[in-house]
Amino acid sequence: MKCLSRDNSESVKAFSAEVSSLGRLKHRHLVGLKGWCKKEKDTIFVVYDYMENGSLDKRVFECDDSKMLSCEERIRILKQVASGVSYLHHGWESKVLHRDIKASNVLLDEQMNARLGDFGLAWIRNRDNGNDPTRVVGTVGYLAPEVVKNGKVSTQTDVFSYGVLILEVICGRRPIEEGKPFLVDWLLELLRRGELVSGVDPRFRANSEIDEERVEQMIRVGLLCAHPDASVRPTMRQVVKFFEEKTEIDEPEDEDEFMHILKKMKDKEILCSSASISWSHSFGVGR
Repeated sequence: MKCLSRDNSESVKAFSAEVSSLGRLKHRHLVGLKGWCKKEKDTIFVVYDYMENGSLDKRVFECDDSKMLSCEERIRILKQVASGVSYLHHGWESKVLHRDIKASNVLLDEQMNARLGDFGLAWIRNRDNGNDPTRVVGTVGYLAPEVVKNGKVSTQTDVFSYGVLILEVICGRRPIEEGKPFLVDWLLELLRRGELVSGVDPRFRANSEIDEERVEQMIRVGLLCAHPDASVRPTMRQVVKFFEEKTEIDEPEDEDEFMHILKKMKDKEILCSSASISWSHSFGVGR
């Protein structure tokens, strides 16, 4: 359950309409909205499905080794999140921008299946309406450069956040940590040196459980999604095709999408292009 306070009656009215629409979103990898009510003046209570195993953030960063998610479990969870975001972008009657994709908003059920939650910042974008909200919302470290610079949001800004999510989950390192370079900058430097695999969560190495080729693929996809140039980023539909792998692709157009993302993720020049200036400068980190 969440308790949300709104600024005024008009804000409550608009939010109520949005919550009503979001309540119709049904997908196995989205946290279900059970209901909501308005109490007193400008307070809204929102009730979601109960998720027994808490947030992905806690399972990556705040648990001991006995409860640590394995590399394969993390990849499976990331695949499930991609499916949920793809539904928001491509599978519903209107495009829905989540706008705050991060590890603490990925919740795990009793079977450790992932559901993307916290639609507090979600915004429904009618396909016939090209207007974008300009107020910057989201979490520093996950915000695409264009959001920080001019407030412009799109499905591709969600893709950026999802890319950062991939990187932090596979590497076991938060996007921004005091005294360290921004996660994406650090991984780009490892890529340039041909040492990308050394960026994975060191606890995997201690347990000798990593498939180096697979984790390098994951990091490359994360870097591609988190590219500063929105036009270079794949769509979430393409990311889902990557996870499904070529053996499960039947339609020619699906194969084209798979090959498109595969080609980009293998191209070091694209990932390390001149457009890939320091992400931390875009966020003002360290200034």
